[in-house]
Amino acid sequence: MNPALQGYLVATEESLAGLGGLADAAAELRAVADLVEGSTELGLAVNDGAVPVPSRRALLDGLLAGRVRPEVGRLVHQAVSVVPASDVVASFRWLASRLHVAATRSGTAPADEELLGRLGSRNRVSGYAAAVFEECTVADLEEIEDQLFRFARTVEASRRLRGALGDRDLPVEVRQEVITQLLGGRALPATVRLAAYAARGGRARDIVATLDTLVEDAAQARGWRVARVRTAADFDETRRRQLSDALTRLAGTPVDLQVTVDRALLGGLTVRVGDLLVDSSTRHRLDELREHVLAAEEHYQIPGPPTGRDATDG
Repeated sequence: MNPALQGYLVATEESLAGLGGLADAAAELRAVADLVEGSTELGLAVNDGAVPVPSRRALLDGLLAGRVRPEVGRLVHQAVSVVPASDVVASFRWLASRLHVAATRSGTAPADEELLGRLGSRNRVSGYAAAVFEECTVADLEEIEDQLFRFARTVEASRRLRGALGDRDLPVEVRQEVITQLLGGRALPATVRLAAYAARGGRARDIVATLDTLVEDAAQARGWRVARVRTAADFDETRRRQLSDALTRLAGTPVDLQVTVDRALLGGLTVRVGDLLVDSSTRHRLDELREHVLAAEEHYQIPGPPTGRDATDG
């Protein structure tokens, strides 16, 4: 099943478990699947990939409003958003089955997540975040973004912590407990929840990148994009504002700077916004110069100093 839907379901399971509504939600999802399959017109509309996703979502949103739990309505909405049209009804039944299993498992540890590739794991964590963010205000999202960024930098800078959270042989529960102890009481509950799921739903050795993905997700949830800036020396507020304005014009949307001081750059800075990387660091320019010199030496076969007998000839 779609990784983003998997993650979204896990977050919804947590919310429903707290309300004691897992079994009822499972029954409602089965009823939704039966409803779609039992109506030729509705089935054609929902399963037709030629019908735009927003139209299919709006149809089911309107049909289910007030007839199912809000959590079930959001699960249906998410499934239509991320699952191919031909698999939508099957996804309703899959969701119902997962919720039913969770209801019978109530009071025990959650099931382990299946192993996915790097992209699938990050998409699963992003799906989880999408559900969590629906319960957050814009102010909360801004705080969550900042807290996740600072925690990611803490993990990145600590070899011991990075090693613990990236140890696949260490039980997930232990890694999550480490995160809870570090962030508990120092961050919003949603931040702790997201960081803990990064250890469960993401790949262990990809923990820093997964946390950075959550930072970008939080920014996008409030209509912004993240620019990850590494600089040899911190700069003042005026320069930050100038850089933010320039990147906003480039990206076409407000940009939030996440700045990390990295002395290894020697000078200048690097900026990454999504897939765009601008590297104006001194380290990068020195590397380019070294490559140019090496290429020139290879092309012209510049000889080294004479040695041995050659040094005395002539």
